[in-house]
Amino acid sequence: MITHSHGSGSPVTLVAHGLGATPGEARIPASGLPGTRVVVTLPSHGDAPDAPAGYWDYGRIAADLATVPADHAVGVSLGAGALIRLLSLEPDRFRRVALLLPAVLDQPRQPFTLQQLSDLTVGPPNYVAERRAALTRLEAAAEQLPGQVAVPDASMLAAVSALVLVIGAVGDPLHPEDVAKATAAAFPGGELWLIDSPAPMITHRAEVRHRLVDFFAG
Repeated sequence: MITHSHGSGSPVTLVAHGLGATPGEARIPASGLPGTRVVVTLPSHGDAPDAPAGYWDYGRIAADLATVPADHAVGVSLGAGALIRLLSLEPDRFRRVALLLPAVLDQPRQPFTLQQLSDLTVGPPNYVAERRAALTRLEAAAEQLPGQVAVPDASMLAAVSALVLVIGAVGDPLHPEDVAKATAAAFPGGELWLIDSPAPMITHRAEVRHRLVDFFAG
C-alpha cells in the first residue's frame, strides 16, 4: 500500500478506495474536505506494486490502513469493509467515518467476476477504459474476497464511538441496500443515506460530495 497526501493541517482524513478504482476515482471522496486527505492506493492499483500472494483479506487490508494516523476516515466498497474490520478492533480509532457502498458486513458477499465488474462500469469513455484496464490486475482479489466477511458478528461494532455515515445505493447488485442498512444499524452512532440510483458516485456525485463535507464539518 502507498499513500498520497493532499492539503495540510487538521483534521487528517484517511480515504480508502474500492476494488479496481482508478487513481482519479480514489480521490473523489476526498474532494472538498478540509485539512489533510491521505488517499491510499492498495496493491495492484494505480502506481502501487502488485499484491503479494494471499493479500486480499479484510484483516490484512485493515492492518495496512491502521498504519495511517487519522482523525476521520472514508471507505468505498472494499475500503469500507476494511474500515469496518479496523473499527471492530479499535473502536475509538476515529471521530467520524463515512462508509460508501459497503458490500459486506457479517454475511459473505456473493461471488463476482472481473467481467461483471467490467460490465457494470459506466461513465465517460476514458474512465470506463481506464477502469477496465485496472481490473486486469485483480484476478486474485476476485478469487479471494467472495466468502469473506468484514466482521464475524455485527455486535462487535457496538463499542464504536465514532459517528458513522453509511451511504448506500438502490439497485446496485454488488452493493445491496440491505448491507448498507445493516451496517448503519450496527453502529451506535450510525446514520443511513440510501440513494435511489445503482451508481450514485456518478449520478449523484455533487450531492455525495456536499454530504461528506457537511458530515465531516460536524
